[in-house]
Amino acid sequence: MRLLLKIPQYSSLGLHHSVRGVCCSRALLSCSDVRVRFAPSPTGMLHLGGLRTALYNYLFAKAHNGSFIIRIEDTDRTRLVPGSEESLEEMLRWAGLEPDEGPTKSGKFGPYRQSERVHIYKEKTQELIERGSAYYCFCTPHRLELLRKEAARRKEVPRYDNRCRQLSQEECRRRLEDGVPHVVRFKLEENAQPFTDLVFGITRHDVASVEGDPVIMKGDGFPTYHLANVVDDHLMQISHVLRGQEWLISTGKHLMLYRAFGWTPPQFAHLPLLVNKDGTKLSKRQGDIFANHFREKGYLPQAVLNFITFCGAGFHDNRKVRTLEDMVAEFSLARVVEHPARLDWDRLQEFQREHLARLFGTHHGQTQIVQNLRELIVQQYGERFSGSSILLDEYILKVLETRMGHFTLLSDLVSPDFQYLWGQPDITVQELSMITCHASSVLRTVHKALQDMSTNQFTLEEVGIKLRDVSKTHKAVKYSTLMKMLRFVLSGRQVGPSVAEMMTTLGQTETLKRLINALSLLDNGTKTKDTERR
Repeated sequence: MRLLLKIPQYSSLGLHHSVRGVCCSRALLSCSDVRVRFAPSPTGMLHLGGLRTALYNYLFAKAHNGSFIIRIEDTDRTRLVPGSEESLEEMLRWAGLEPDEGPTKSGKFGPYRQSERVHIYKEKTQELIERGSAYYCFCTPHRLELLRKEAARRKEVPRYDNRCRQLSQEECRRRLEDGVPHVVRFKLEENAQPFTDLVFGITRHDVASVEGDPVIMKGDGFPTYHLANVVDDHLMQISHVLRGQEWLISTGKHLMLYRAFGWTPPQFAHLPLLVNKDGTKLSKRQGDIFANHFREKGYLPQAVLNFITFCGAGFHDNRKVRTLEDMVAEFSLARVVEHPARLDWDRLQEFQREHLARLFGTHHGQTQIVQNLRELIVQQYGERFSGSSILLDEYILKVLETRMGHFTLLSDLVSPDFQYLWGQPDITVQELSMITCHASSVLRTVHKALQDMSTNQFTLEEVGIKLRDVSKTHKAVKYSTLMKMLRFVLSGRQVGPSVAEMMTTLGQTETLKRLINALSLLDNGTKTKDTERR
């Protein structure tokens, strides 16, 4: 029978959470040196769930003046993806989660790649065998497959039958001398003891009732996760293990390993799952659950960190926009809740706009954003703007100041909607004539009114007044039609920012130039029609 439960007295009435908070506080008070680790496997790109696990470990360590360690769990050699380790480390740097120890940072508890610690796992495996807590298993893959098929036929959960537990030492020695392929299995205990998880409370999983003895050392000489993580957490003096909820049911097994070694286990805190807003599981097929997706799109790391903690609790007020420093100061593991964290993608856009505005408000951030946008302009529209005034800091800065808060990503500013900012629009006489037959006369009046303004007068408010004055002098053209026509002349589009904003962003010279271009089109069109009549 499988048991994964909370002791009944800690019910949903709230007593469980208050008791959990007390347990958590006592654990922290008794721990003088907080050491946590993020231990990814280099089998692909870092996804949002992994990034959140790394973040919570980092916050917990820094909130208690502790150490944040990176450990690479690369013992499953069949699943390794070249470049994954470097990618993982790069994404953590992008997020600002710099480790205190790890493969690229010196530390007295290294090496920090499990593939470089295999000799340690072999020693510890032998120690368990000598203690009578582990044994050699010589069952062939064929026999194990027959066990799986028989379990499926009986509609039972497949499990190893612990057959090799009964082998004598003499029989084991003989088979080892004969070179019979083998693995090493750990002897599970009956009647597993409950343990206190700092998030899920008192939990018990009677693993021996649903599983056979697990493999801890594989036939290729590499350990499984269960052995390696227990050995490393102990030898690296990890005080608290913060990991995903999916490992909760394995914790009882890990605690048995600690007892078999005679070691004191760390405190455990399992973090709730990240799910979509509708409660469905995140899928790698979605494509947008990987951290590098957000980086490539142009999201700021602070916005992504805010996004993945928004519904996962850990803070008194989830609605607050926080920097990483704010998160460290305000984070509390006692406030992490059990229910899955639902990702609200609309909130990501809000966090991005807010953090972008904050960054733009600093001198360094402003310089960085201007340079990034300039690179996007050249990338999108090629080198034809080389030496152009639109690539100057002054113009790009004006665009950013005008549109800040109205766009989410810098790439939005080089989308078709804002192409007019970086080049003359393609418009035709026919399109202009469809808006109003009075285009030519109205454009001349607008051109004269704007030309008569001084540079200092060419502000959003003053331009708006001039345009309203023009509308009053042309009774045959409604104000809305005038704006529609001018927006089309300036941008080639009939929707977008206000016309006055477009004009002040483009500047007086460029605005007048586009009005003249439109008038030239209209004049040429008229001459063509006159010629055709003759």
